[in-house]
Amino acid sequence: MQSILIHRFDNGLQLLAEQMDYLESVAFSLQVPGGYVYDPDDREGLANFTCEMALRGCGERSARQFIEDLDNLGVNYNSGVASEFAGFRGAMASAMLDPALELVADFVRRPHLPADQLEDGRLVCQQEIRALDDDVAQQMMLELRRRTFNAPYGRAHHGTLESLASITLGDIRGFFEKMYRPDGAVLSVAGKFDWNHLIERIESLLGDWSGVENFEPVVSPPTAGDLHIEYPSNQTHIGLSYAAPSYIEDDYFPARAAVGVLADGMTSRFFTEVREKRGLVYSVGASYDSLRDAGAVFCYASSTTDRAQETLDVMRAELVRLGEGIEPDELDRLKVQLKTGLLMEQESSRSRCATLVGDWRLLGRVRTRNEVLSLVEGLTCEAVNAWLAENPPRDFRVVTIGKKALESPDAVS
Repeated sequence: MQSILIHRFDNGLQLLAEQMDYLESVAFSLQVPGGYVYDPDDREGLANFTCEMALRGCGERSARQFIEDLDNLGVNYNSGVASEFAGFRGAMASAMLDPALELVADFVRRPHLPADQLEDGRLVCQQEIRALDDDVAQQMMLELRRRTFNAPYGRAHHGTLESLASITLGDIRGFFEKMYRPDGAVLSVAGKFDWNHLIERIESLLGDWSGVENFEPVVSPPTAGDLHIEYPSNQTHIGLSYAAPSYIEDDYFPARAAVGVLADGMTSRFFTEVREKRGLVYSVGASYDSLRDAGAVFCYASSTTDRAQETLDVMRAELVRLGEGIEPDELDRLKVQLKTGLLMEQESSRSRCATLVGDWRLLGRVRTRNEVLSLVEGLTCEAVNAWLAENPPRDFRVVTIGKKALESPDAVS
């Protein structure tokens, strides 16, 4: 029996938990409303820079002591920013949860944000941007997101070299004071733990954490038009996107099933038609991305310069064919894949922890495994094809990087 537990503290902090007593591990994820959509337009990258600086010592620990204490506890951890939140996540043996939570509390409440490490932190953030010089595919996807989602949701979390150069320590401290607060923060825990003790422990560490602010980002349309970036390479990177329902919409699961038939696994249409039959690429795929109020499908392939146009044409043709419907055997195969994924998730405290907080952020509640299984089992070809008939892939945004520009596909009407 799945056990999902929910508790809201007086200061607004939301606790979500799932007991998995058959495991010996536990995972946590603490997210605060300090994501990159709250960056000022002239200081993009501020949220990411603030998160980096918060790791440089907190509470009574120096930066070195903080990291050593996490390592000594065996915590497999990471931190970072997404569109609407900054987060710190970790997984460990269940016996180590109490001392690990103490470190997390210091991270979000008492970071040093030291002036003498400001430039070191800036260098780390700059290196993240410079690393894109060697990752052309990632450059392409970032530009495609900018042309797909409304600003500021489509922006890159790391900002630009120019914007990073303008960020001051005062900016970082001000952002931290405004955004790292309990109201709007979510802490999820999954694995082996005692629920009553967990509430008491968090109350003692974060119960008097204060701060109530409410910021809404200013939204504007995405960057218009397709884009080609000339790049001296024998490979052409191709990205194509189109709008889709968000996770909170009733049509999400039929739309997700259609994308699964298109791109999930080695029997998918993209893999079969683009790679296996024609040998146009080594890898080709598509992913479904959902914000609270918008969703999109992002397609990707990389081909040689002389076969790039054919690759894009075949991808477009498969998207057009997808609008004509899917077959029962394709849906049956996808259902098995989705159910296997749900089963494997139950073996990972980290995966369940991420699902808890993801559901809460998008839905305002947590879907149980049985609810998701029921939605998957309830998918029929008739329902998916009816949705596709009314909502075929269309109005594509295309970004390419390589020697030659390609002829973009026309929108499908």
